[in-house]
Amino acid sequence: MMAAGSQPVLVTKKTLGQGLEFLAAKDAELASVIEVHGPPPIWSRPAGYATLVKIILEQQVSLASAKAAFDRLEGELGTVEPELFLTLDDATLKRIGFSRQKAGYCRELAAAIVEGRFEIGGLRKMSDEAAREELMSLKGVGRWTADIYLLMVLRRADVWPSGDLALAKAAQEVKGLASTPSPEDLEEVGSAWRPWRAVAARLLWHHYLSRPRAVIN
Repeated sequence: MMAAGSQPVLVTKKTLGQGLEFLAAKDAELASVIEVHGPPPIWSRPAGYATLVKIILEQQVSLASAKAAFDRLEGELGTVEPELFLTLDDATLKRIGFSRQKAGYCRELAAAIVEGRFEIGGLRKMSDEAAREELMSLKGVGRWTADIYLLMVLRRADVWPSGDLALAKAAQEVKGLASTPSPEDLEEVGSAWRPWRAVAARLLWHHYLSRPRAVIN
């Protein structure tokens, strides 16, 4: 979704309201979520290497276990910067909670930044598609990781992380689906909510977090 002058539309307090109004008029089930739980928070994360490391740690594990590993990393380094990360050896990273694969991903990301092959700050100026492509050119950064960065950090209004399990579970509940939708099915569900899919995602996560449930691992 691009605003006038080809600038991406961002989720702000004002545009969140616009998106919710659009979604409520278009979808009765989403309107019900708004009525029951109210508007979702504008969850956001700071731009930079540390956030990408944290999202990589969150791949296919619970948010709690990823946070614990990130907190240990922060305790080890003080500040999670690429230059400092490259000083850590395999044994230290394993003790902190990195798998060999994720340690490799975060090392490669750090090296790409330090060597000037990847400029993380430049993502803000790119379209959704270009920023996603740039992120996914990095080893270990797939579609879900890129979309979470676009949604939470860059706060783009029409990003839809169809590989997110909590989002799929919430969509199943809200839409009354017989089973949890696959990423492909969730992509189809979300297509009806363009150009405010990131607002719909926040609303579905708001529903998900507002109901007691077991932690997803």
